[in-house]
Amino acid sequence: MLCVPRMRNIVVLETKKTVHLDKRSALLKAEHYCAYQERSQQEIRDKLYEWGLHKNDVEELISELIGTNFLNEERFAHAYVSGKFNIKKWGKIKIKQGLKLKRVPDKMIVKALNTIDYDDYLAAILAAAEKKAPTIHEKDAFKKRFKLTSYLMGKGFENDLILSVLKNNNLS
Repeated sequence: MLCVPRMRNIVVLETKKTVHLDKRSALLKAEHYCAYQERSQQEIRDKLYEWGLHKNDVEELISELIGTNFLNEERFAHAYVSGKFNIKKWGKIKIKQGLKLKRVPDKMIVKALNTIDYDDYLAAILAAAEKKAPTIHEKDAFKKRFKLTSYLMGKGFENDLILSVLKNNNLS
């Protein structure tokens, strides 16, 4: 349900209408949905259920999308890892959690994460640390290092790599 303010002090509740599509139009719409951007099987499954399809039809359409290469879980995992690392500068832990939420198989997650270059990964940790360090206004060096480490862990980087990068670059 959506709360939409209409007039002063009056709120009208509107329900989100579910679209009911037949199997053929759902396939066409799903193909367009997949062509626009890489999608996980779970995203497509959720969307098909949202469109009012039943379990057998949903699984059949997913199989057809895989067969026509509109849907490819491995390609999705690689695109997700690439985007989240190169654009958002997330660490491997946060990326892995995101892929798990999309129900990508563990083997594909590991394979996709292994495409991240180790030197680029360390450089991303260093860049994030150098950008954040001046914004932390803390006199106590231990507290400052703790806050910086916490920030980097929040971005999904591993604690041992964070400590190593901070130590090697005199940021700790």
